[in-house]
Amino acid sequence: MAAGESQTPVSLSDRELQIIDLVAAGLTNQEIAGKLEISKRTVDNHISNILTKTQTENRVALVRWALQWGKVCLNDVNCCPLPNLND
Repeated sequence: MAAGESQTPVSLSDRELQIIDLVAAGLTNQEIAGKLEISKRTVDNHISNILTKTQTENRVALVRWALQWGKVCLNDVNCCPLPNLND
């Protein structure tokens, strides 16, 4: 495990998880703000809080953390289909 990556589960809000997903998709803070119809400053604050909660130092480390904890799905990596209840 790389330095700065949390080894314990972290409680994140739905909005924070949504922002992590958009960061993982490669969007800038300005693009995230436009997509979510919030200010860039709000996105900046969310990302700062997320980095603190996850004990990560930057966006790359955050995406690594999110993949490790199954918080994002990238190109079918970490994607678990929901079971079909009709089977």
